[in-house]
Amino acid sequence: MISKRMEQALNEQINAELWSAYLYLSMSVNFSVKGQPGFANWMSIQFKEEQDHAMKFLNYLLSRGGTPVLQPIAEVKTTWETPLEAFEDTLAHEQKVTAMINELYSVATEEKDYATQSMLKWFIDEQVEEEETAQGIIDALNMIKDNGFGIYTLDKELASRTYVPPVAE
Repeated sequence: MISKRMEQALNEQINAELWSAYLYLSMSVNFSVKGQPGFANWMSIQFKEEQDHAMKFLNYLLSRGGTPVLQPIAEVKTTWETPLEAFEDTLAHEQKVTAMINELYSVATEEKDYATQSMLKWFIDEQVEEEETAQGIIDALNMIKDNGFGIYTLDKELASRTYVPPVAE
């Protein structure tokens, strides 16, 4: 059985993950409109991953006897002037998500909820990867600056990213 405090915190995280998905979908659309299919692809995969994260939290909450409560998703930004701006927003957002996951872990620790602590370890590791990847793309974009061929080449590279659905748990 999960505590009411932990249940509420997990429900807030489900909403945050769905908001993240919506943000990345918005970024994907932004890049598609601008004729940058590789950047759009990268963000589309982020969209799918965030949906998976929301479902992982939702299914976990159900498995612990909690009740998922879906809330409205807040509005997201819809345009970015440059890929660098979008990826800087991505990194800032992922850092915010990391703080949220860390806070969930703190709540689980305070509640002596060892099962939730165990589940959250996957997300903690995932956030390290998310931040590292975003920072790597920012670093590349900073080297490229406004070089059109560089942007074109990075767009082609990001187009090769594929979606790997999570293994069933």
